[in-house]
Amino acid sequence: MPETTDITDTTVSRNEREAAEDIFYGQVVINWARWFVILAGMAFVMMAADTTSELAIGMAPVVGLMVVNFYLHGRRLVNQPANLTLVGISSFIDVILITAVVIIGPSEELMGLDSQFYVLYFPVIAAFSFVFGRKMAIAFTAFTGVAYVAATIIAGTDSPTALLGSSLLGSSEDAESLVTRVIVMLAIGGLGTYFWKVQRDRRHQQSTVAVE
Repeated sequence: MPETTDITDTTVSRNEREAAEDIFYGQVVINWARWFVILAGMAFVMMAADTTSELAIGMAPVVGLMVVNFYLHGRRLVNQPANLTLVGISSFIDVILITAVVIIGPSEELMGLDSQFYVLYFPVIAAFSFVFGRKMAIAFTAFTGVAYVAATIIAGTDSPTALLGSSLLGSSEDAESLVTRVIVMLAIGGLGTYFWKVQRDRRHQQSTVAVE
């Protein structure tokens, strides 16, 4: 019985150590992914905006992403890297801010399904899946997909009562486009999670060889 307990404690300790290492080193990946999102978002907004007001509206969420990233980089520079909770919250904030861009758009012509800003979800999902465990990655990817679907519905309706209608799915092309984009999001999350598993298995093999 004591031997079984020792083995269990060792396994738990190893899993906790590996999770901590994933967050410590992986947050760099998430931070750099966010910088690419910021640069791409700025480029999209500047190309799409026709007036200064549209530019200001489109840049607002991008500035929010910059604030989040400067804060996380600052913590790392002073040797206080973000923990699991903070890194997770920052990634959810990324999704919320990108969703805001999809809903409000720089202009009315670039809202909902007509918005190309949905591509900004992809690096965020990939980076999160590289760093966090399978369950968290699945939940995050699902949350992102639901957020995007909700954004397209909200942006595609003119009044709150219209949300209860089927205006979004009135066009088969729109429905197909939406489903395709969500499938791509799920695929990216799945590939990222698989890569995370491969890296975990590789580390386990290396640690086993070292012990032997």
